[in-house]
Amino acid sequence: MDFIVGGLAGAGATIITNPMDVVKTRLQLQGELRVLERGAARYRGMLHALYLIARTDGMMALQSGLAPAMLLGFSMNSVRLGLYHISEVNGWTHTAEGTVSIHKAMFWSCVAGAASGVAANPASVVKTRIQAAAHPSIAVGRQHRYKGTLDAFSTIYRTEGVRGYFAGLTATCSRLAVGSAAQLTTFSTSKQALVSHGVCEHSPFALAFAASAISGVVVALVICPFDVATVRLYNQGSEKTQGGLLYNGVIDCLRKIYRTEGLYGLYKGVGPLYLRIAPHTTLSLVIWDMLNNILAKDS
Repeated sequence: MDFIVGGLAGAGATIITNPMDVVKTRLQLQGELRVLERGAARYRGMLHALYLIARTDGMMALQSGLAPAMLLGFSMNSVRLGLYHISEVNGWTHTAEGTVSIHKAMFWSCVAGAASGVAANPASVVKTRIQAAAHPSIAVGRQHRYKGTLDAFSTIYRTEGVRGYFAGLTATCSRLAVGSAAQLTTFSTSKQALVSHGVCEHSPFALAFAASAISGVVVALVICPFDVATVRLYNQGSEKTQGGLLYNGVIDCLRKIYRTEGLYGLYKGVGPLYLRIAPHTTLSLVIWDMLNNILAKDS
């Protein structure tokens, strides 16, 4: 039940935040391994990207990749939140006095994040490639043309093998381990700190909302470089792709981005990333916390 609750929380939040994920993906692929000249960018920021995608490919393009994104949200969060909740219930994240141990919480959230990365990676690859596909006039990055989610899974298997499903696995596990440590640790410690100061003490919903809002800010700042690398690795394809592989792994990817695009390149799309992460973090953690509270009352 812990895994189902976590999965439902993630899938539910994905429906609302997917448009920001589409914009984030396009901005992170724009100007790949080259310095963009002033005025040369197809997407001149988050709002312009929203407008341009909707105008060129239609409003529904802002929900590109929704099916694999929901599959991703369910598979990732069922493992991540499920494992973390089990560690909380069993006291593995607490000190002998019963308070949250930052070191223990970080360890178990890293374990949960890395495990969820393995479980969700195939859906992440499909989601990213579908979100990146666009009309030639606004296309950025390598373009993979699939007829839908099932066709994407079958095409990747046929052309790249099982290995294709796990492109960028090291990057996504690093991203999720770091992101989960930041998210779940700040969520737990923020709740504890708010209660200790008498804030939202008698409102579980408000407490979860406030703690998750704090968590979202920290997560976006910490994971953005890993997120850019993950998107690039997902979208590059295989050795058979025209032009071959651009990156040989997460470290090589981060190094090349920094060398050619600078620090700005590592923080491309940080705006839509935050606007996706913040509500997604808030929605998924609030839903997760509320469902756990309901189940606790019923048991």
